[in-house]
Amino acid sequence: MASRTRKVFLGTFIYSKSREELSYLVNTAVCVDESGKIAAVREGCDRAKVEAEVLPELGWSLEEVEVRACEEGQFFFPGFVDTHIHAPQYPNVGIFGKTTLMDWLSTYTFPMEAKLAAVDQARRVYTAVIRRMISHGTTSAAIHAARGVESTNLLADLCLSLGLRALVGRVCMDEKRTCPDFYCDESPEDSVLHTRACIAHVQEIDPGFEMVKPVITPRFAPSCTAAALGLLGELRKETGLPVQTHISENAGEMALVAELFPDVKDYATVYDVHGLLGPDTILAHAVHLSEDEAALIAERGAKVSHCPSSNSCLTSGHARVRWLWDRGVEVGLGTDMSGGYSPSVLENARQASLVSRHVAVGIPDGPEKERAKLTVEEVLYLATRGGARVMGLGERVGAFEVGMEFDAVLVGLGLVGEDGVAVGEGNVDVFGWETWEEKIAKWLFNGDDRNCRAVWVRGTLVHERA
Repeated sequence: MASRTRKVFLGTFIYSKSREELSYLVNTAVCVDESGKIAAVREGCDRAKVEAEVLPELGWSLEEVEVRACEEGQFFFPGFVDTHIHAPQYPNVGIFGKTTLMDWLSTYTFPMEAKLAAVDQARRVYTAVIRRMISHGTTSAAIHAARGVESTNLLADLCLSLGLRALVGRVCMDEKRTCPDFYCDESPEDSVLHTRACIAHVQEIDPGFEMVKPVITPRFAPSCTAAALGLLGELRKETGLPVQTHISENAGEMALVAELFPDVKDYATVYDVHGLLGPDTILAHAVHLSEDEAALIAERGAKVSHCPSSNSCLTSGHARVRWLWDRGVEVGLGTDMSGGYSPSVLENARQASLVSRHVAVGIPDGPEKERAKLTVEEVLYLATRGGARVMGLGERVGAFEVGMEFDAVLVGLGLVGEDGVAVGEGNVDVFGWETWEEKIAKWLFNGDDRNCRAVWVRGTLVHERA
């Protein structure tokens, strides 16, 4: 029998057509070729029609095709995109105490990350966090690793072997005034040298960066000297690689930036003057941006990772997603573990909805108050297609369209019978009279990993719930 590398998925497919609109494809077949790309999308199609018409059109034989069909109460949704996560902080999830950002870094984050210089510890933590992310439906992630080259390379290896599409970056931090002695690069040159070593490793294991790609990662401006930022900016120009970092997360952090860079206009300009602000730059948080900073970020084409759970946990503030969109800035969602408490992008989508309502509370009654609130469609866009664009994957993932790669979650909802007992796991109960729009809203606000029945990346099954 020929190798079963081609696949046909049957059922309902839901994805973001735009920020404002979800596309609902019912009774649809999505055909995926050997490379994991979508070769055909046919609406009004059952298995018999696939066999009689679609496969012959594609030149595929039934013997070489795997077929996966939705069961009752199930649908396919694009894999979630986590645009900001700290993998070495995973053991600290939920342990944010009563601290704010800078105290939290010193008390919890730096000591934990330093432990992962030991590769055996790193393997344990990184394997756990990748598996947990995938089980929640995350198929792509922009990941901050720790300082160690060996452990960062291990993280890249594990993403590749476990099937997580990822940007992986070793954090650079050489500023002796803000970094602890036990967790600090020796010099600006040291930061770049170690970053180059991590880049070389990813080039070796995934030469085309099909699944894993290196990302230049100055932790944030206060952790880096101007010399280090400048050298990293030169490295970006030389390699064309993306950049990930933080911006305007917390008032104390912003005051520290002003103190360390007194001759630079503002936080965003610190990155810009050092060559780190461009269309491939991911800026996490962006809670307290000024109008001038938003204009600069939009002009450079840089993107923002909105981290609503983390911003609430660390009392950082409320990022204004609508405000960013109005100024031309693309936005995705980040879990920001362990500032955030959950590996679930779906959880952060509902938190984004709630945070937008808190933003609205501070706006006088009128049209702008209502506009500040994000819709179900908009937060699910942030979780998928918006995040893909933030990560530079907008042409590859985030929708079920011909030519895109099949990153998907099979979602199952609980069906409540006449006896009041739900069939199926999870916290989402469906009674049968809901529209698709209502089912999706219920899933957004009540769903969790139990609803993620199976997960595919590039057409390959990477997780299935027993």
